[in-house]
Amino acid sequence: MGHRRQSAPRHGSLAYLPRKRARYGKGRVRNWLDYEGKPKFLGFAGFKAGMTHIAYIEDQETSPFFGKELVKAVTIVEAPALVLFGMKVYLRDEYGMNPVGEILSPTLKPELGRKIQLPNPETYNFEEKLKELEGKIVDGVEIRGLFHTQPYNTSVPRIKPDIIEIKVSGGKSKEQFEYVRDLLGQELRVRDCIEEGSLIDSISVSKGKGFQGAVKKFGIKLMSRKNRKGKRRVGCIGPWKPPKLLYTIARSGQMGYHQRVEYHKRVVKISEDGDEVNPKGGIIRYGLIKSDYLLLLGSVPGSKKRLIRLRETMRPKAHHAVSVPEITYISKLSQQGK
Repeated sequence: MGHRRQSAPRHGSLAYLPRKRARYGKGRVRNWLDYEGKPKFLGFAGFKAGMTHIAYIEDQETSPFFGKELVKAVTIVEAPALVLFGMKVYLRDEYGMNPVGEILSPTLKPELGRKIQLPNPETYNFEEKLKELEGKIVDGVEIRGLFHTQPYNTSVPRIKPDIIEIKVSGGKSKEQFEYVRDLLGQELRVRDCIEEGSLIDSISVSKGKGFQGAVKKFGIKLMSRKNRKGKRRVGCIGPWKPPKLLYTIARSGQMGYHQRVEYHKRVVKISEDGDEVNPKGGIIRYGLIKSDYLLLLGSVPGSKKRLIRLRETMRPKAHHAVSVPEITYISKLSQQGK
């Protein structure tokens, strides 16, 4: 520390390295929870609309505020129905997860053609490919549904959909295959995959702040007034020996637009009536809620209109009781100012 007479904690967390721009703007799910029971899809996706606040009665007996009315911030995630347009099968070996086959629905929406090249319905033999894929279903395979979003059913100003994979779990591999096969080409709503009152994980890409200096990015102190070579910089970037720059040194670079996972976001409400949350004039920089939506306790990383991936929580809490809290008030105050 040189002239310092006391120690000082380092600035900035080293838990998220390297701090570079995310490759995909829609978030990436790296792990899924193994679920026991009837087959079901383990996630969903929606578009971040904004935030408001609610008043509700705390119904968790383990909470010190049990039975009391609380006022907390919530995030509104608009989640129109997802279209299951295909199925993909993976098999794990010593090199990781490898796809062994996939199939597309015989009926595809024309909007999907903006994202991928649609197969020719005259030459695409669905029944033959389905029978071929069914022969590859063995114990231990992982089956995922291929979904595409419908942003044209929301206030997001675009038509091109996002394509995501959602794992199906529960039961044996044959049961999972039959479950996805029967739903091919259909729309799934958020209530079909997520239970109201449960805990989920949100996976998204945070707001991008661009190239920033060490003061804003890591929160280091400004240099003294007498400093000769600048104030918003690090005084010493390392010793002479070893003659190298350590990765722990606060340096300027990309800030924001990083993938982040937030665990245990409670779903306090799932509804289809947008008038329950739409403020007068609509949500700033988003618009009106037009389809299904969720209210998640707390904040969610990302800017408005960004796709938010939702997943069955990877760290289930044994003491959490899945129940729907009583909401006494939802703020619909105008966001347009006075």
